[in-house]
This record gives sequence, C-alpha cells and structure tokens, in this order.
Amino acid sequence: MSTPQLDGPLHGLKVVDLTAVVSGPYTTQIFADLGADVLKIESPAGDLMRSNGVLRAPGFGDIFIAANRNKKSIKLDLKQEEGKEKLKLLLRDADVFIHNMRMSAIDRLGLPYPVVSGINPHIIYCSITGYGSNGPYGGQPTFDDIIQAESGLVDINSGSGSPTYVKAIIADKVAGLMAANAVLAALHCREKQGIAQEVEVPMLEVMTAFNLLEHMGGLTYPDRTEPPGYIRLLEGGRRVIRTQDGALCILPYGLEQWKSILLRLGMEPEYEALNIRSQADVSGKAQALNDLLESAGPTRSTRQWQALCDELDIACGKINSLREILDDEHLAAVGLFQTSVHPIAGKIVQVRHPVLYSKTPATLRHPVPSLGEHNESYL
Repeated sequence: MSTPQLDGPLHGLKVVDLTAVVSGPYTTQIFADLGADVLKIESPAGDLMRSNGVLRAPGFGDIFIAANRNKKSIKLDLKQEEGKEKLKLLLRDADVFIHNMRMSAIDRLGLPYPVVSGINPHIIYCSITGYGSNGPYGGQPTFDDIIQAESGLVDINSGSGSPTYVKAIIADKVAGLMAANAVLAALHCREKQGIAQEVEVPMLEVMTAFNLLEHMGGLTYPDRTEPPGYIRLLEGGRRVIRTQDGALCILPYGLEQWKSILLRLGMEPEYEALNIRSQADVSGKAQALNDLLESAGPTRSTRQWQALCDELDIACGKINSLREILDDEHLAAVGLFQTSVHPIAGKIVQVRHPVLYSKTPATLRHPVPSLGEHNESYL
C-alpha cells in the first residue's frame, strides 16, 4: 500500500474567505481540512463566534474553534480603502472567493461578482445568503431560526404539538455543505470547460429542498389530494424505547423484521390482530407497531435489547447524551475526536474531518488562528 501524502486532496487551492459565524466558516473549514490554503479575512473586531459559547481564552469560543482550524487569519478594515486594496491583492491569484453577507452589504464594500471577476477572471465566486439575489425576500436579514421556520422544518418537527425548532444550527450547516459541493462543482467546470463563474447558495431554497426530499407526499402531484409528509416519520414511526436501565432507538425495517421481533417478544396475537400483509400495511400501521415495541421496552435491559436486535439483524442504537458521545466505543475506536494543545487556548478536543481518503487524508495542520495572526505572512 502506498504511503499517504499529507497535503490533502485540495492542496494548492487558494481560498479567500470573507465569511463569519457558521454557514461560511463550515464550508471553508471543509476546504481547509482537505489541504486548501484558506485565508480568513476578519474585521478588526473579529468573527462574532470568537466571543460566543464556552471560552477558556479570549477570542477562542468553542464554536469558533470547531469551525476555523487549518485557516490563516488576516485582519482587514474593509471600511477603509487601504483594507480593500489589500484584499484585492489577495484575490488576484485566488481560486475561490466566498462570503456569507447580504448582497447589499457586499455591494457597499465594492466586492460584487463583476468587480472581483474583473480582478481575477478565473475566480470562483460563492455567495451564501438567506435568499439570494432574486425573489421578493432578497436582501432581507435572516438567521438559522428564520430559515427553519420558512422552510417547513419547524412544522415537520412539531408533530401533533406546538411548533418546535430543531436544536441544532441545521440550516447554516446544510447550507455550508451545499456551498462546499457547489464550489467544488464550479472548480471542476473551470478545469474541464474553462468556465469560471458565480455560485449563489440561498439558504431558504437549500433548506426547503433538503426538507422536502422525503416530505413531498401528496405535494408531488399538482392536485395535492393526498397529504404532504412521510407518514412513518410524522405519525409515530420513531420512538425512544425505554429499557430497564436506559434508552434505545430500535428500527425494524420491513414486514419480516417487525414480525420476527414481535413474535420473539411473545406478541403474536397482537401482531396478528393488526392484519399486516404488505409493506404498505407496515407504513400505514407504524404507530400501532411502535406502540407494541415501546410497551415491551421495560422488560429487558439495554444490553439484552441490543443482543436480541443483533440476533435478528435489526438496526439498534443506544441513545447517547452529549456527554456520552466522546466515550462511544465506535467513535473512540475510529479516532473521531482528536486532542491537541492550542498555543493560546490550551488543551482542546476537536472532531476531525469525518471522511477518509486512502492517499491524501485530511489532517489537522494548523491550530485555530488568533485574530490577524497571519497578516505579516500574507501581506
């Protein structure tokens, strides 16, 4: 087997990163982990996330640490002409320019696509915005919470109760993943077809598409006769199974698995009473099936349930608390969590890039930078 190269698959790519908070920094951290040279442009005040969350050292909040490793920080005051000129110098040989500002804000800075492409005709210009440049919402302020609401996610998550937000910055992170895909597609197009271009990643459209993949239901057809949504998920198809000593997610999938586990639990009469004869019956009676499984939860310990599911080849997983995740035996064995010593913040634990490359792995090459740490190196 050949020796892996430590440069990463995006080695040689130069990214000028004018993003802050989560959506953009998540995108550019993917590039940085994969070997790109990511120049994080920060205002004199720095990224807002530097002062947010858990801080052991000023300027190093936990979310900032989680989304900005392997980058270089360059502090520029873009309200001043000197700062703008320095940024334009950095753009001259960049492969990618990415921002997550409102279009009106980037226009006020004098950095819309026509200007940047005039400086560097080969650049891929990526905008992550709430609503993009078109449509009646264009230019309005927005945040993850608003996009969750407008994209239908809050309603999907509410079930039969009151509207409920997902307790994660999911819209920001999904937009970040989509932006990474979009930029890489544009880079491929530039390499194969010689076309450089602007890429817009509007969060509302991205999150709506993400949510509706499985929830179109009756919306798939113009008459909208049938209800929207994936019934298994909306009507009791997901349960927390309380055991004698904990909790599990158990997911029999398909008619045969449901039959096998309920018969092993001594529930043959109850199963037969449901008159399930097809996969369509399983979907339509998911709530009743899960009622039976949930009622049996306290009859066994967590380990006994796991052993039974293993025997029947049924998917099963322990419900980890946030405190338990770092001790999960699988995640520990694959080395997902890496401990290092930051020169300012001290000993820190980080989640490594999760994708594996056999020859050009993602690596932790540079610690999370201090504000303006690399001004001299790059300017």
